[in-house]
Amino acid sequence: MTEAMRVTVVGCSGSLPGPDSPASCYLVEVDGFRALLDLGNGALGPLQRHCPTGAVDAVLISHLHPDHCMDLLSLYVARNYDPGGPCPPIPVLAPDGAGEHLARAYGRADGRGLTGSFDFRAWTGRQEVGPLTVTVARMAHTVPTYAMRVEHGGRVLVYSGDTGPTDALVEIARDADLALFESAFEEGRDDAAPADLHLTGRQAAEHAERAGVRRLVLTHLPPWNDPSVSLTAASAAFSGSVEMARPGAAFEV
Repeated sequence: MTEAMRVTVVGCSGSLPGPDSPASCYLVEVDGFRALLDLGNGALGPLQRHCPTGAVDAVLISHLHPDHCMDLLSLYVARNYDPGGPCPPIPVLAPDGAGEHLARAYGRADGRGLTGSFDFRAWTGRQEVGPLTVTVARMAHTVPTYAMRVEHGGRVLVYSGDTGPTDALVEIARDADLALFESAFEEGRDDAAPADLHLTGRQAAEHAERAGVRRLVLTHLPPWNDPSVSLTAASAAFSGSVEMARPGAAFEV
């Protein structure tokens, strides 16, 4: 019998850490393999409740905004300076140029310095990551951003990363068992915002409905949002199960 993927919400706050949640980070575990989908600011602390820093096997970064990648620098410190000795390098799949970008953020003016701990690989359409098959598609956002379709044993998890409305999200989420879709915007409040930025709860649900998603989890809410607004809007537009992400919540896929 194929082992199910276990998905744990480490952080689900959008744009910045909030009082009740760090920024985006999702732990995927299967067959003893542990991968992180994003590692936003504030996430490494609570991650250690679920997984030792030395036990992370791969990190998958949707895009290079701080609320999705910045705690990779903290993971570098934890793995490189562990008193028991440095941990072996792990793959980091990310948009092209991520290694140089993050090294500069760490203070390496020459754009080098993290490669002893991380093997940076630019996203391509489909890659094998341990026992997982990961397919990505470019989303509608202000920087290169990729949604991830994570497959194992015939089961499918889709994570939107950040995106505005786009048919590409529908296609990559086709018939997914579980979809983690951002819903940072609210109708009536954010109507004048750029289209290539975020989804409302209703828009997230409409994309999931068109894709035939079985279970929808709304995430990436900034601290100033009322989760009930997104949940109410999404529930009216989605025929399956819909709920809000919360730190510590776990799902089997």
